Amino acid sequence: MYSANWTGFGLAVASSAFIGSSFIIKKKGLQKAGASGTRASSGRYGYLREPLWWIGMVTMIVGEFANFVAYIYAPAVLVTPLGALSIIVSAVLAHFILKEKLKKLGVLGCLLCIVGSVVIVLHAPREHDLNSVDEIWALATQPAFLLYTASAVAITLVLVLYCEPRYGRTNIMVYIGVCSIIGSLTVMSIKAIGIAIKLTLEGSNQAANFQTWVFVMVSVTCIITQLNYLNKALDTFNTAVVSPIYYAMFTSLTILASAIMFKDWSGQSASNIISALCGFLTVLSGTMVLHSTRDPDPPPSTDLYAQLSPQISWLIHANGEIWKQKEDGLHSEFVAIIRQDHFK
Repeated sequence: MYSANWTGFGLAVASSAFIGSSFIIKKKGLQKAGASGTRASSGRYGYLREPLWWIGMVTMIVGEFANFVAYIYAPAVLVTPLGALSIIVSAVLAHFILKEKLKKLGVLGCLLCIVGSVVIVLHAPREHDLNSVDEIWALATQPAFLLYTASAVAITLVLVLYCEPRYGRTNIMVYIGVCSIIGSLTVMSIKAIGIAIKLTLEGSNQAANFQTWVFVMVSVTCIITQLNYLNKALDTFNTAVVSPIYYAMFTSLTILASAIMFKDWSGQSASNIISALCGFLTVLSGTMVLHSTRDPDPPPSTDLYAQLSPQISWLIHANGEIWKQKEDGLHSEFVAIIRQDHFK
């Protein structure tokens, strides 16, 4: 048993190292693609032609696979908190590679997010055993979870259609909010797919069950949406801020979605519930601290300001001559004498 736990521990640590590194590699790829004018934050997808971005994607996939295998060898109470190590990895690498300075208050925010997430996981209820996709389908179609799903979709649409055009490039919570909300639905559908694969390998074919393919389509749609908005967040904001906030919100919403769908909190002691709520408040505090330490966006350069400033073009008839100005500004040396009766 102890050998299996050590194996799961090693896989979980390796998973965090890969996932944390993937943030940095993908952002380097996004920066390289942005140098040619194809920025992800502008809704373009030129980064898909950048090999460095794909290396980051492969690194993230390897990390997620290692994390999945870790759950086979070790309990969730050991594996899940170790996912917070990816925050430290990405923050440290961003400090040295991307030159994104991690302030002392930012370190405190990271610690708060990690501590709060660990408290939530340690006091999270035990998962129920599920033996078929039909069981998950029944849980997914119960009124409480349907209400959560409808609320998640509605909030996501508001963030995408209203908030993103107005605040997407100035407020980090827009992009991260979309990733986290959709991510909670991704985990629920991925869990159903995992059970279907497990049952199929054991001899009970689930491919003929239409619910399995519904979960597959939901997973693909959610994953594509997550990647799209995560790329926008990484391309727009400081990586040392994106990683912890994304981890905190994604973890909190996933636990909430799981509690609603699987009724995890029924029969739990009051101490466990209160401890989980305290952990959630700690995560929120860490998120606020991290957001307050984000470096301000650089002011627009003089050239950019000149490009965006309105062009002035005017025509003056003075003393029988025509004076025409097409410059960006007014020259102090220019003096025109206009007859008093000219505008009468």
